Amino acid sequence: MVTSKLHANQRASENIHVSYFDREHEVFEVREMPSGVEYAVDLRQQRCDCGEFQVDRILCRHVLACCANQRLDWQVYVHDVYKMDQVRRVYRARFRPQGNPTTWPAYHGPRFIGNPFLRRVTKGRPKMTRFLNEMDTSMLRGPRRCKQCSVEGHSQSRCQHRGGPSTRAPGE
Repeated sequence: MVTSKLHANQRASENIHVSYFDREHEVFEVREMPSGVEYAVDLRQQRCDCGEFQVDRILCRHVLACCANQRLDWQVYVHDVYKMDQVRRVYRARFRPQGNPTTWPAYHGPRFIGNPFLRRVTKGRPKMTRFLNEMDTSMLRGPRRCKQCSVEGHSQSRCQHRGGPSTRAPGE
């Protein structure tokens, strides 16, 4: 896959024009010819504005165009991960054989533990998520006091001394 992508980038690099270069610092400015889009390439920092060079660590078409323009060896800029000596080093280690599959321990699948906070909201009044403090606890507030008669134990709406149509004497 890497070699096919590299060959595709080599073919695409033919339509790229190097408009500015500083060979000493290995900094280039390239322009794609049909679209006119400009990209900055820094070979020392292994960066290109297209992002492919630093993300995939594969030479992009802009880097290949810079190397072709200045007759630089593009293989110097290939990341070590893609070099054959690194690939051989991976397979140099001995692999432990897995043995007979019938002797392996039984696998019962992954164990999932659901997050209760990600559940859908049920019908009804929403659950309060506020943290309560000392003002919210009824035990610390003290007993209720009626504003009408100043007696503890009930509120103004339940007061017996409240004036209204039922408290008037008949005939008044």
